[in-house]
Amino acid sequence: MKKKTDVLIIGSGIAGLSFALKIAEKRADLHIDILTKSNNEAGSTFRAQGGIAVVSDKVNDSFQKHYQDTLKAGKGLCNPKIVEMVVSQAPDRLQELIKWGGKFDTSADGSLNLGLEGGHSQKRIVHRQDFTGRELEQTLLTKIAEYPNIRIESHHFVTDLLLKDNLHGPVCIGAEVLELKTGEKIKIRSKVTMLATGGSGKIFRNTTNPSVATADGVAMAYRAGARVINMNYIQFHPTAFYQNGPNRLFLISEAVRGFGAYLVNRQGKRFLFEYDSRGELATRDIISAAILSELKESGEDCVFLDCRHLDHKKFSQEFPTIVSYCNLQGINLQTGLIPVTPAAHYQCGGIKTDKFARTSIPNLFASGECACTGLHGSNRLASNSLLEALVFSHQASEYLTPRIDRITSIPEAQNNTDHKIKLPEDSLLLRSFKHQLVNLMSYEMVYQSGIAEKEKAWQQLQDIRSQLHRISKSTDCSSNFYEVRNMVFAAILVIEHSLIEKSRKKLKPQLLQGIKL
Repeated sequence: MKKKTDVLIIGSGIAGLSFALKIAEKRADLHIDILTKSNNEAGSTFRAQGGIAVVSDKVNDSFQKHYQDTLKAGKGLCNPKIVEMVVSQAPDRLQELIKWGGKFDTSADGSLNLGLEGGHSQKRIVHRQDFTGRELEQTLLTKIAEYPNIRIESHHFVTDLLLKDNLHGPVCIGAEVLELKTGEKIKIRSKVTMLATGGSGKIFRNTTNPSVATADGVAMAYRAGARVINMNYIQFHPTAFYQNGPNRLFLISEAVRGFGAYLVNRQGKRFLFEYDSRGELATRDIISAAILSELKESGEDCVFLDCRHLDHKKFSQEFPTIVSYCNLQGINLQTGLIPVTPAAHYQCGGIKTDKFARTSIPNLFASGECACTGLHGSNRLASNSLLEALVFSHQASEYLTPRIDRITSIPEAQNNTDHKIKLPEDSLLLRSFKHQLVNLMSYEMVYQSGIAEKEKAWQQLQDIRSQLHRISKSTDCSSNFYEVRNMVFAAILVIEHSLIEKSRKKLKPQLLQGIKL
């Protein structure tokens, strides 16, 4: 594999793939490499059920309404200029997807079939049944295959960013990569590096996120010195299919409540109107908090989604993936209820970027869930995430294509200490660290625990970090080690940012900034 490229993209979801396409369409002369640590269908994009929030109905909807819904969901902590930019670009980004081959559900008259989700004042969710993400991932991959200057490498784990100091501080010049199939560790030099690595859901005991959501981008950016903010703004999805024990929980889409399903307790009582006048159409943060309040009072493990009163023919057409999963679990939705509970779902904070997806480190960009753009505030409005990735990858491409030739070419290193390493099996110690981590991280720890409890958890995580540091000094490290290391970094940041917000004062000076593992 070559060790020099023009554009290095880490991650193969909608953020990374759309960025690659945008660059390739304008610059056939540039070499574009996309690295993914698993395969192209392992990330969150492929599993996205909902859709893309786009103002399409100009009679009943408007950019102003979408703008206001986003601000309200984000509790006033969104950047208004960023919200305006994203909302206004949505129709153009949707048309590009359609031009690339994306197919979305339409009504009998040929117009887009728009769904309704919590927090939205109007129907504006453009979707493909309940597998929109799969449709988009496959569309983008098919389109990318038309461009010979784009290369996708699976099973390549990026361990750290490469930096070079200049007069104004560090500049990103690529990444250090572990080739998982060969065990070779290499350094790939690039003019531009884009982090599109997704979120951090796997640091929590229960999450809707896939196994690859281990905060890799956030952790490596932080270690490199990039600014990371608001990591305590973790969104919990209120309706994950309940299963006992630490699991990746199957998501029951927001759109199911938009379709008319009720949330009820074990007695069959709808309870959400006691917390918010919008009932089932309140935002995710409100519904998650309401469910957890009900469970604390009742002592039960879950509440339920009631779909029995719905038109089941239409429901099956709209949500075939969810119906199939429920059937596999022995639930007939015409007679039974879906057990649900809140689970960690989306990272609203992350690597701080500007409107062009630039981080605080020159030549390092970030898009998608790993980035904190200012769109979401403290709570993401449903179906704004795929849209955000499209818009910021577009913005980055618009900024870069006329400027990339000005970036000094980084020569390929001939002797860059590449070497073969052993890939040990998952050790008992690493499993122990992961077990300790996920048992510490919960909704309660982020949003309800007091300062003393948070500080205790923060110190426990620091102790794990120190042990990981010692391990890295004495042995070759596997991809599992790097994932655990990244998860611990992210968890420390979540608690640290939560503490700062809760106490309104800075922590003790012996924090992470500048520490290298």
